[in-house]
Amino acid sequence: MNSLRLNGLRKLPPGFRFQPTEEELVFQYLKCKAFSFPLPASIIPDLNICNFDPWDLPGELGEERYFFSMKEAKYKTGNRINRATASGYWKATGSDKQIISRRNQVAGMRKTLVFHMGKPPHGLRTDWIINEYRLVNIPNNDFNLANNPMMQNYLNHEMEKWVLCHVFLKKTSKKSSEEEIMQSFCNKNRNEALGHRMEPKVYNFMREKDAESSSSSSASSRSDITEVSSSACSRQY
Repeated sequence: MNSLRLNGLRKLPPGFRFQPTEEELVFQYLKCKAFSFPLPASIIPDLNICNFDPWDLPGELGEERYFFSMKEAKYKTGNRINRATASGYWKATGSDKQIISRRNQVAGMRKTLVFHMGKPPHGLRTDWIINEYRLVNIPNNDFNLANNPMMQNYLNHEMEKWVLCHVFLKKTSKKSSEEEIMQSFCNKNRNEALGHRMEPKVYNFMREKDAESSSSSSASSRSDITEVSSSACSRQY
């Protein structure tokens, strides 16, 4: 399958999607990259993730993206990995997950990181996520290392050097402010319309009932006054 190149990145032809499983990412892509085996497809570019803020990474903003990245030490001495970018830093969350092959072998781990704006430890959490995959064991089926400790040390170094990063913007179920305003407006209009249809029946009924009782009592009062006045006149004359 031929891939296209756009903005320096290889893209699949229209209609195709790159949706590998975690096992495929570790065993088919990361392992081949670390040990210089042929890749199934040249679709994942090499990139230092920390040279970019997540929204500036190459590729489409709303799409999931994959990169091979070399671990960069935070200090010249020590094993801490640099996670800082120009606008913030990546912070690990949760526990690492084992990636197990179909042969029930653990050869990789997945670490989840969340991007925070600002400086630690007071950064503002965002919805940008990285699933970072790394190798933890050298596949014995691919190498004969029984009597070659130098080769084993070399492969261990290569294995620890590379990671595969799956970058994406987490989708939230919270509605946007515009959608919330429109929903509130529609609900208000619907409630007013329902109230307008129902209220006159109750209101007119009560009003007519009060009016009838009021007119009957008024008529009764006028009748009583007339009778009293008639009897008074008859007594006077």
